Amino acid sequence: MPDENSGSQYSTCVGLIYIFNLIVGTGALTLPAVFSRSGWLLGVIVILILALISFISVTFVIEAMASANALIKWKRIQHNKQEVNVQDSNESLSEGIESIKETTSEDCEDTPLVNQLADNLEQNELTYRYYVIDEKIELGEMASMFFSKFGIVLFYTCLIVYLYGDLSIYGAAVAKTLADVVCTYIPENFTINDTIPDTAACWKNSKYNRQDAYENYLTLFLVVMGSFAFFNVQKTKYLQYLTSAMRWLAFIIMIIFAIQKIIANGPQGNPAAVNLSGIPRLFGVCVYSFMCHHSLPALVAPISNKGTLNRSLAFDYLLIAFFYLILALTGTFAFAHLDDLYTLDFGPRVPGNISNLFVKIIEYFLTLFPVFTLSTNYPIIAITLRNNLQTLLFKQDTRYNFIIRNILVPIFVILPPYFVAKYTKDLSILVGITGSYAGAGIQYIIPTLLVYYARRQTSEIIGLGVMNNFASPFKSIYWLLFVFVWSIACMILVSVNLIEIHLNPK
Repeated sequence: MPDENSGSQYSTCVGLIYIFNLIVGTGALTLPAVFSRSGWLLGVIVILILALISFISVTFVIEAMASANALIKWKRIQHNKQEVNVQDSNESLSEGIESIKETTSEDCEDTPLVNQLADNLEQNELTYRYYVIDEKIELGEMASMFFSKFGIVLFYTCLIVYLYGDLSIYGAAVAKTLADVVCTYIPENFTINDTIPDTAACWKNSKYNRQDAYENYLTLFLVVMGSFAFFNVQKTKYLQYLTSAMRWLAFIIMIIFAIQKIIANGPQGNPAAVNLSGIPRLFGVCVYSFMCHHSLPALVAPISNKGTLNRSLAFDYLLIAFFYLILALTGTFAFAHLDDLYTLDFGPRVPGNISNLFVKIIEYFLTLFPVFTLSTNYPIIAITLRNNLQTLLFKQDTRYNFIIRNILVPIFVILPPYFVAKYTKDLSILVGITGSYAGAGIQYIIPTLLVYYARRQTSEIIGLGVMNNFASPFKSIYWLLFVFVWSIACMILVSVNLIEIHLNPK
């Protein structure tokens, strides 16, 4: 991601790289396991479908951003007209167009053509003036512009729940990784198809078990990284560059290792082609894995040339879907058993792994990869959650007690995710629930409602005659209904599955 404190612009290619890096994160590490459980053929179909629907909702956000910019510019122009009694450039162009129309009003063959040219010039000028994306307008600001008070509360509630899920996932992933690396004892008769139980000793002849290690590392992570919620983090550009480089290196190594394992030993995994029971978790993980909508304004606004924005984003999403398919398919067939956190399948505890020094270093790097990357992202997410909680709970221009605003709110930021992660360290469940509910709200429902109300307001205020060059290719109201109904149906599907799991635990 770009540094938030940097106001510089960048090319479309750089912007797409930032979006790629933002999307491909924690969700990708939990994708291979749920992909394998849903069946390789069904998994491919679901990933491609969800990539398409996620892209559709991205175009809704882009159109809403352009509409918000247009409304802000229109209000400024109206304000200037009231205060300054001078003719602006728009009035000058209108006079020029009128003169063209008057001089060509005679009954001749060229009259319709010249009139059409004048109308096109006027419309292009208005489009250029209004429908541009040169100001960063966050989703919260757009919600304030287009939604009622009740809608604004629902928006912030959905975003806050999603951020809480993010922090729970980060804490569980880091603690689980550290516990798995530190606890070196492997029970007797352990095979590659087994999962080491939480009650297993951390070291041989030790009463300290893996669950104890997990909870202790979770607490340590909370104390160290959670403290950033009380402050502000700035100048993160180089840290983000380092994190992105590590992410690319880790994913490339995992894909290469999995391919090498398939070539050397043959396919170890034998997944079914279709397993319908695995769809709910796969849906949640995929929604989480394609998420970038809440950060899209900050990534898109600095792009210098936005002329081909929708086509460029389509290419980016196609590339991400292809990358996810390679990661999931290679992992599914390379390993007979997949951990919920894919990096743990490359750890040094895995039986049969080569033990030379170079491979050991690579194994530890892959295993500890979530610790490095998620630890750098945790403070940013925690501060974002804190700011959104303050926006939801506190009225603007009202002074609040220092302890309430700067002590109690940060504590309320870090404690709920801690208890959620302490209750369950099953990352596929955490990612699935976060993606299926709050994630679906942010990725599907909110963009659909934003673009719907944005179209209504711009048509009423600016008019239908001014074209929005950033309008979604999916303009029909039926696309809005499809995305909305799809998200509700998927939430119901996931809810039914969770109830069945609760009533009939394995």
